[in-house]
Amino acid sequence: MTKAIQALDQLLNTMQPVLEPEVYVYCIWPLDKSWLGPLPLASFKEKEGLTLVLTEQQAAEYQLDILFRARWISLTVHSDLEAIGLTAAFATALADTGLSCNVFAGAFHDHILVPVHQAEAAMLVLQHLQQKSAKQ
Repeated sequence: MTKAIQALDQLLNTMQPVLEPEVYVYCIWPLDKSWLGPLPLASFKEKEGLTLVLTEQQAAEYQLDILFRARWISLTVHSDLEAIGLTAAFATALADTGLSCNVFAGAFHDHILVPVHQAEAAMLVLQHLQQKSAKQ
C-alpha cells in the first residue's frame, strides 16, 4: 500500500486523472425499502432518500429514474483524507472553465463525476492543472 500524501503541491503534481469508460447515473431509492440491487459506485443517505450512483445499464435494469448522467474521473494519487486544498484546487479549475463536478472521497483516492458531455473537457482541465503544478 502506498503512503497517503498530504502536501497539496505533491497531490497536484501526481494526481493522474483517469476517465473511466462507463456512464454513471444518480438515482434515488426510498429509505423505507432495502436496496438489494448491485453494489453502487457510491451511495449517500439523505432524509429524502438513498442516493445511488450506478452504471446507466444497472439503473435501466432496475427501472430507476435517472437524475443525472455522468462520467467518472478518478484521481489515482493516494490522497490523505486530511489533505487540505486538493478538492478546492480541481473544483476551482473546473469552475473557472464553466465545468461542474460532483466529488466523492474514498479512503485512497478522490473521484469526480462530471456531466457526460463535459468529460473530455474536464480531463483536459485536470491534466493542465497537473502539468502547471509540475512546472512550479
